[in-house]
Amino acid sequence: MSLSKLNKIFIVLILSFISIIGFMIKLPRVFSQHDKALHFLFYFFAAFTLNFLWANSNEKLLNFLKHIAIAFFLGFFGIFIEIAQELSNHLVTKRIHGNFDPEDIFFNILGLIFFSGIWMVYKIGKMLLDV
Repeated sequence: MSLSKLNKIFIVLILSFISIIGFMIKLPRVFSQHDKALHFLFYFFAAFTLNFLWANSNEKLLNFLKHIAIAFFLGFFGIFIEIAQELSNHLVTKRIHGNFDPEDIFFNILGLIFFSGIWMVYKIGKMLLDV
């Protein structure tokens, strides 16, 4: 089953909205010790989802370029969210989130790198097996 471009955009917008809210509110205390792992997993699965939706055509070069664009988009999204968390602490009188954390950005990028490694192995293996 193939999704239309409009359906893909709708899915991405809904997931983006949920993600932004999720990153802007403070985690319940039970999750706070797993913050870095959650950052890693979120960006790993966000990259998986976006690549599944957008980088799965028969055009190998186009898929690679889309994969790179998705990775950069998610990397910048991670930086933007950390900055937004810090700004929200200055704009809102009640603290709704923690501070800017460079380690969160590191784990975001680590999740993207791990996904990219798996994606590349899969794509190369698929290319070799399809020959």
